[in-house]
Amino acid sequence: MAPPAQTNRSPSPSQPSGKSEVTDLKSQLRQLAGSRLPGVDDSKRELFKKVISYMTIGIDVSSVFGEMVMCSATSDIVLKKMCYLYVGNYAKVNPDLALLTINFLQRDCKDEDPMIRGLALRSLGSLNVANLVEYLVGPLNAGLKDNNSYVRIVAVIGVLKLYHISVTTCIDADFPAVLKHLLLNDQDAQVVANCLLALQEIWNGEASTSEEALKEREALLSKPLIYYLLNRIKEFSEWAQCLVLDLAVKYVPADSNEIFDIMNLLEDRLQHANGAVVLATAKVFLHMTLSMTDVHQQVYERIKAPLLTLVSSGSPEQSYAVLSHLHLLVMRAPYVFSSDYKHFYCQYNEPSYVKKLKLEMLTAVANESSTYEIVTELCEYAANVDIPIARESIRAVGKIALQQYDVNAIVDRLLQFLEMEKDYVTAEALVLVKDLLRKYPQWSHDCIAVVGNISSQNVQEPKAKAALIWMLGEYSQDMSDAPYILESLTENWDEEHSAEVRLHLLTAVMKCFFKRPPETQKALGVALAAGLADFHQDVHDRALFYYRLLQHNVTVAERVVNPPKQAVSVFADTQSSEIKDRIFDEFNSLSVVYQKPSYMFTDKEHRGPFEFSDELGNLAIRTESDVPVHVVEANDKDLLLGTSEKEESRGSGTNGSAYTAPLYDTSLLSTATQVQPELPISNPAAAGLSPQSSLAIDDLLGLGLPAPPAPSPAPSPPSLKLNAGAVLDPGTFQQKWRQLPICLSEAYLTVSPTGLVLIFVMDRSLLQELSVSPQGAAALTTPQALLRHMQGHSIQCIASGGQSPNLKFFFFAQKAEESSIFLIECKINTSSAKTQITIKADDQSMSQAFSTLFQSALSRFGTS
Repeated sequence: MAPPAQTNRSPSPSQPSGKSEVTDLKSQLRQLAGSRLPGVDDSKRELFKKVISYMTIGIDVSSVFGEMVMCSATSDIVLKKMCYLYVGNYAKVNPDLALLTINFLQRDCKDEDPMIRGLALRSLGSLNVANLVEYLVGPLNAGLKDNNSYVRIVAVIGVLKLYHISVTTCIDADFPAVLKHLLLNDQDAQVVANCLLALQEIWNGEASTSEEALKEREALLSKPLIYYLLNRIKEFSEWAQCLVLDLAVKYVPADSNEIFDIMNLLEDRLQHANGAVVLATAKVFLHMTLSMTDVHQQVYERIKAPLLTLVSSGSPEQSYAVLSHLHLLVMRAPYVFSSDYKHFYCQYNEPSYVKKLKLEMLTAVANESSTYEIVTELCEYAANVDIPIARESIRAVGKIALQQYDVNAIVDRLLQFLEMEKDYVTAEALVLVKDLLRKYPQWSHDCIAVVGNISSQNVQEPKAKAALIWMLGEYSQDMSDAPYILESLTENWDEEHSAEVRLHLLTAVMKCFFKRPPETQKALGVALAAGLADFHQDVHDRALFYYRLLQHNVTVAERVVNPPKQAVSVFADTQSSEIKDRIFDEFNSLSVVYQKPSYMFTDKEHRGPFEFSDELGNLAIRTESDVPVHVVEANDKDLLLGTSEKEESRGSGTNGSAYTAPLYDTSLLSTATQVQPELPISNPAAAGLSPQSSLAIDDLLGLGLPAPPAPSPAPSPPSLKLNAGAVLDPGTFQQKWRQLPICLSEAYLTVSPTGLVLIFVMDRSLLQELSVSPQGAAALTTPQALLRHMQGHSIQCIASGGQSPNLKFFFFAQKAEESSIFLIECKINTSSAKTQITIKADDQSMSQAFSTLFQSALSRFGTS
């Protein structure tokens, strides 16, 4: 065989042509290391570029480490940068090589050129080798005192790097004190900003172990420092301005004058070209005025124009981020943006994610005056070539219809969607018509006339098909073909793959049977037989349930399956008000973009000191008895304040992942004539349940058993005296509130008059519900009246918010002559005169005594 032909292809300049390429580089670098000939720097540059390119694509060039260090003896800044890049890369993976760089980096730290001094100091701090930290202290000290601002900027960040490498070395060298001096006295704004960043990170890390560090962290929120930074804010870079503004959010002004001073000082920041600065300023305005309802609403008006400008002037990515924040504000105060709905119309060239967000905002801002124009615009989007956007626009029309009183025109538009020859339009419209009929039954005649013309064979999407089947069953008396359509669907039972559709079909056939028995009897028999043989457990169980109901009594079955229905007034929201308020507290962060609190998408190790357990949701106790259990939520996920609370009361399953308590021993519940003094929990770790009242549950179920004897009176709580001059800063309040755990070591169960078991959890947290006197509810026209009253009982208010009738307060109190702190969240509904309080305490043994004292003080409000 002939040898293969030789190719003349030249090797790639970024890849070595053979194993000897690195060796050749090494020899060439060695030749140039001590050369002083003209043009030698240009030759070094070419070789350095090759070394960096090989290193970038993953080729090991660590063998030329010594030669690279020797060639770094030059004043060429480009060579220095490439050498430092090379050294920093290999020093991390090979600490032994890092020792070779110490001498020349320390020498460069004393160079006449400040740029070289800064670059050398940055590279020295980037070695990240614990054994070499002793060589870093001297250059950092010199860098912090350097005359050139660039070197000081690098040195401050170098201190932070040293802190992460060796905390002890950084603290022993007294670097935090030097940074604090630079923070207050340096003329360069970037040095000040870097000092602020470094000190925040250092004191946050040390605050958990050092009381002095905790005081230093609190000192960063002092009035002189905040005013000093805000007065210099125009000198800072955009990043530094955001850092200062983020610090200002945590500052608690002493009075309204300070709030107005800060807002006047930051007024021009709302006109900044950078979106991050505008959002950070808006956050300061919003959070500082939470307790000032009128001013808070004016802030919405003030920040509206700058945010709308950012939406229209930035890139799609920036527009989406700003729109996400606007969406949050619209959800909280839709009336403020109701006249600006045209800003949320979709443009043809916008990405779909921006259009989707705008559709949600149009739904929120629609009111009686703008509904017609908004719905007209949304109907145009229904014909969009972008099918997901077309679907969203139809859903938006339906949402508007469900929240408006005058829906005549909207219903007509939805019925027109049903007549369009597009499957996805018909499918979405069917789902919306179903919800519409649940809220507005009076429209059933017009809707059913159009729905009756739709063939079930043309509807393939499960949700739409289930909606159509629901209407066939619910209004079968008005649809002449309903029994026959249902019969054809039951005959094709095996071809239906969606369990949701099969479940709806079972129920619809049952409803139709009660209204038109002769025509539906055959379909009912086929459906029940198919359901009993169905492989899906839910379908099988429902079919068996219906079969046994019919076998027992047809009249009873009709009352169960097809009872008289009331129109649905409000559809459940997907997010609770507490979750929305927590997202608002994390304004100007990814939480707003993701529309969920940070603890839902961050790892536990990155949550910092204010970690929230994702296992705390709605508490539920499973029992094998038939007693319905009403669950009172006992978590701290509703800490944050909001300007409105739309939910006066919530059900047991509104939010979050459920935490299930241990099973109770149900044998203890079976004895109806005895009062159980204790209900032990099956979990040994949670011992000792003491019910506040007897649990004669069987008698509540109507078994006619004699009433149990009254329980022995509980021992009187220990006397408690409070410190009238207690002081607590907001940061400590939030930290204590979030760090005090909620446990199930003790639980008090009481039975309400309706037979529901109310669960009150108490360990370090005590959750109770009580009533305010009618005089107190009437006197609560402004929060200040209650604050003054509670202050007279040595209970101080640290924050308040909400709008009538739903008000929320956070109080704190301190035990006299001790450091024990009590934290209280108090929710008051002035219309129902109901109050819910959550108490957390350092000293668990005094929780009950303080609860009694707090309730006594609250009950006297408005009576004196």
